[in-house]
Amino acid sequence: MRVVLQRVTEASVKVDGAIVGQIQHGFMALVGIGQGDNESVVQWMADKTAQLRVFEDEAGKMNRSIIESGGAVLAISQFTLYGDCRKGRRPAFTDAAAPDVANELYQRYVAMVRQHGIEVETGIFAADMKVSLVNDGPVTILLERESDTN
Repeated sequence: MRVVLQRVTEASVKVDGAIVGQIQHGFMALVGIGQGDNESVVQWMADKTAQLRVFEDEAGKMNRSIIESGGAVLAISQFTLYGDCRKGRRPAFTDAAAPDVANELYQRYVAMVRQHGIEVETGIFAADMKVSLVNDGPVTILLERESDTN
């Protein structure tokens, strides 16, 4: 599983010209589900998203989690995080999970982040989405974890 977390001052996603998800302060989370990902990997990612200390404290140090900073998450499914560009000029997406599995695990990630008391907005799985954000910092973190069974 791969998640790109971008600390934002605002973020939104549109489908067919209509805003379907929008947050202010928090994380834009681009969520990619890979072959072999499972519930334990998703739980690890959700916990890491909730507890990662990249928000500023009173001293201006990155020392607070999204929970402590009162932020929200805009989670967007992103199978292209598994684009393999090592050969040729067109990415191969064979390492991405099948859509039905990916959607199930993406929805579990959203639910698990919400269990931490964090507001989570989403895009629409497999839709053509237009994403806007203001990256704060900029702070962008790549989280990656494979299944323990891989």
